[in-house]
Amino acid sequence: MTATQLQGVGVGRLAVVGPVIQVAPLPEVADDAVVERDGVALSADQIRTVVDEAFPAVAADLQQQAADATGTVADVLAATAAIASDPALRGETLKRIDAGTAPIAAINGAVEMFARIFTQAGGLLAERVTDLHSVRDRLVAKVMGLPESSAPSLDEPVVVVAVDLAPADTAALDLDKVLAIVTELGGPTGHTAIIAGQLGLPCVVQVPGATKIAEGTVVAVDAATGGITVNPDDELVKEIDARAAAQVEFAADTSPGATSDGHKVDLLANIGTGDDAERLKDSAVEGVGLFRTEVLFLDRTSAPTIEEQSRAYAQALRALGGRKVVVRTLDAGADKPLAFATLPDEENPALGVRGYRTVRAHPDLMATQLDALAGAAQETGVDPWVMAPMIATPAEAREFVALARARGLKTVGVMVEVPAAALQARALLSEVDFVSLGTNDLAQYTMATDRLRGELSDLLDPWQPAVLQLVASTARTGKELGKPVGVCGESASDPYLALVLTGMGVTSLSMSVSAVPAVRYALRRHDLPTCQRLAELALAATSAPEARERVRDAVEPAVLTALG
Repeated sequence: MTATQLQGVGVGRLAVVGPVIQVAPLPEVADDAVVERDGVALSADQIRTVVDEAFPAVAADLQQQAADATGTVADVLAATAAIASDPALRGETLKRIDAGTAPIAAINGAVEMFARIFTQAGGLLAERVTDLHSVRDRLVAKVMGLPESSAPSLDEPVVVVAVDLAPADTAALDLDKVLAIVTELGGPTGHTAIIAGQLGLPCVVQVPGATKIAEGTVVAVDAATGGITVNPDDELVKEIDARAAAQVEFAADTSPGATSDGHKVDLLANIGTGDDAERLKDSAVEGVGLFRTEVLFLDRTSAPTIEEQSRAYAQALRALGGRKVVVRTLDAGADKPLAFATLPDEENPALGVRGYRTVRAHPDLMATQLDALAGAAQETGVDPWVMAPMIATPAEAREFVALARARGLKTVGVMVEVPAAALQARALLSEVDFVSLGTNDLAQYTMATDRLRGELSDLLDPWQPAVLQLVASTARTGKELGKPVGVCGESASDPYLALVLTGMGVTSLSMSVSAVPAVRYALRRHDLPTCQRLAELALAATSAPEARERVRDAVEPAVLTALG
């Protein structure tokens, strides 16, 4: 049969070949559907009770799924359960029912109201619309007495295809038989993509026409390119098999990150909880380059106490056994609003009070967090590195350093995510011990493009020359001043871009743990002068595709074969 190609946005670098299984959405229920039990329509009071009880029941089901899962899957399911437990969503639904709206229409209307709010907020909050719709589907099913999941049983390894796939649907699958995940909607930073990345599954989102592929059709899924090849030929299948074999080979390498001539590059992992750190105990990473502490704060009505935070930080420091742990202070606001801190009615939250700027309105949050970190350091005898997000000026950096040092924290840095910070790298680095480049936000602000707008993903390509130039100038300044410059954005997990970043002078790369083997492999097969030459090639390009192709054309052929 003739091969055809579909294109989406890839998450990760793996590639697989396998048959398709389609996950159909749950059947739609009409807004005016009659709620019955045993064939008898319920009264208005009974309907209100059924709807009221559906919310905690759905939340409990999701919490049970979370308890049965581990790692990121468990964390994401718990976050989805928090949506079902949200009193505002429940209250809005019941208010509509009390006003005479039919129960299904009331649920749909309340959910869509919150979906609009999430979408307008943008960022990661917009990605949670999928989770919100998943909660809606389960509420409707619970009220109507219908099945709450359409996840099929899997008899063989398959490529799972869906319009969209909520975390609860993903968790309901036999993940040992999932080769890859492909969706028509979703985003590269959505929960399903995050789960796929943590599980080491190729994932491609935003693939128009994916659900039209007939079940059983063999497809090749390449997360590195975002390509879906329907009915791949023998040559492509052999190429993907070779890449899979190479993955097994270089995953066995647990040596420290370095180029072939011994130039050291720390390979670190991104985490969100102390439990994540526990799971890194036996992994071949040199520490943590990004501890996203906001995970401790989200979905709460009040801030965690000093004691709660200190326990989580101490757990991570203890688990890593003295390895480097870089803790990012609270990065709230914008796409990660806090019920107890985020300012209401910001017209553009991504440009508003987020990250370190939260200290302007809530200085107690920063003070408490730094006290907790200092307490964890004292308890464990391990000194964390600590950095603040969304720093825009040297004055902000100076202020943060003073706050941290006053509590005895020794290694203090900041995130470079705002072009202003990169342009003032020398002044910034004069104030701090290190910087870490968050290339996702740096690309968003440099290119003036919402990083979740799929139709603008070409502008957010981490290979964009303007973004690379800001990274290069920051790394160059760090080298001149003898201070570490790390990258903890999506760029770090791209093996080819990792070579470029190393050539620019970046000293550490932090990513999902599943991405580390490929990056280690690429570094091990190139010396530092080659990496520097690759950086020059990328920086001389005038477009992202040109930069990428220049580098790919110049790397070792064996690396291209292994990584694709």
